[in-house]
Amino acid sequence: MATSTSSPRPLRILYVVSLFPCWSETFIVREMHALLERGAQLSILSLKPASEKIVQERAAVLLDRTLHPRGAPASVLAFLGLVLRRPLVTLGFVARLVAGLWRQPKVLFNSLGAICRAAGQLHRLRAFEADLVHAPWATYPATVAWFLSRLLGKPFSFTSRAHDIFVEDHMMAAKLAATSLAVTITRNNVRHMQRWIDPPGSVPIQVMHSALELDETRYSREGRLPHRLLSVGRLDPIKGFDVLLPALALLRDRGIAFDSVVIGEGEERARLEAQRDQLGLQDRVAFVGAKPQAEVRRAMAESTLMVMPCVVTPEGNADGIPNVLTEAMAAGLPVISTRVSGIPELVDDGVSGRIVEQRDAAALADAIAALLADPALRDAYAAAGRAKVEREFDVRIEAGRLFDCFVKVARG
Repeated sequence: MATSTSSPRPLRILYVVSLFPCWSETFIVREMHALLERGAQLSILSLKPASEKIVQERAAVLLDRTLHPRGAPASVLAFLGLVLRRPLVTLGFVARLVAGLWRQPKVLFNSLGAICRAAGQLHRLRAFEADLVHAPWATYPATVAWFLSRLLGKPFSFTSRAHDIFVEDHMMAAKLAATSLAVTITRNNVRHMQRWIDPPGSVPIQVMHSALELDETRYSREGRLPHRLLSVGRLDPIKGFDVLLPALALLRDRGIAFDSVVIGEGEERARLEAQRDQLGLQDRVAFVGAKPQAEVRRAMAESTLMVMPCVVTPEGNADGIPNVLTEAMAAGLPVISTRVSGIPELVDDGVSGRIVEQRDAAALADAIAALLADPALRDAYAAAGRAKVEREFDVRIEAGRLFDCFVKVARG
């Protein structure tokens, strides 16, 4: 009698994020879609209610698999019910949070709120029957993933990126000891994270880049405006836009033709616009706010250079690798950035772009001027940049590696 073997069911991954959809986190959406293409099934738990005014199309199609928090009363009641049903797990986890975070009362309070919101959706999370709980950030999402892992009896993993390890410390040593898989996006991050590991190197950390769907990013050197400088990102101190403006004033004073467009929104906008006006750059620099991804791509296709003068803030915050640099290089837009964090892992100075020291407006102005004056060098950087991204930042390759790690963790 013939026997039949059934294939294993698709891998089910529960993603825990702070906010979904989130305009600035297109890299997470790409990762999710690439995992779906590999045959995974996803459910997304957003710890905050939907609030974004601009929703990317690729994120919108994932909303039917996204759970948003119930109201505060319902979430608290659900958590109290959980305390009655699972007191050892629930109160034990709360005690661990208190012991680890009592010196950070705001983080502790927010962490308790986050696990309450997760408790409010626990019945639906159980119904999904996840094989693995994953958090694409190491802060509150990873805390909730850890909590749900204890409740559901499933492994959890997390990815660390930038502020979640450079500024925040949400019990990172404990999370690294408890997780089944630790991922980060740069080799620089791995070195930074050793401070939480005793002895250093005893917990393996996988490096997987935030990557692109390259078949959706058209490489072109045609149809570009002659002097357009583009910068894209949240109007946040880590982006260094307050260094960009004096560099542009130097270019103007040298009589160099240019215009600059900054795409992005944030709390720094009023201060940056005031700085621009004080420098007399109103007719040269436009802050145009946040834009849909299609408009960002159009701006990249029209521009001459991408300029991202990233910095490390006094608090230690920094980008890992700004995704817009990867996107620009894939699209054939030469890039100028700074020697900060993992950026030199993407941009090979003098080969696939330019790297200058952070907060050096004069060096930044010199690099911009040199590339504006040299079309052949721009072409060379563009070609080398695309090749670099194809080798190391293809989302299908990186998400495939992540998927394989998930399978190993979930199924042994």
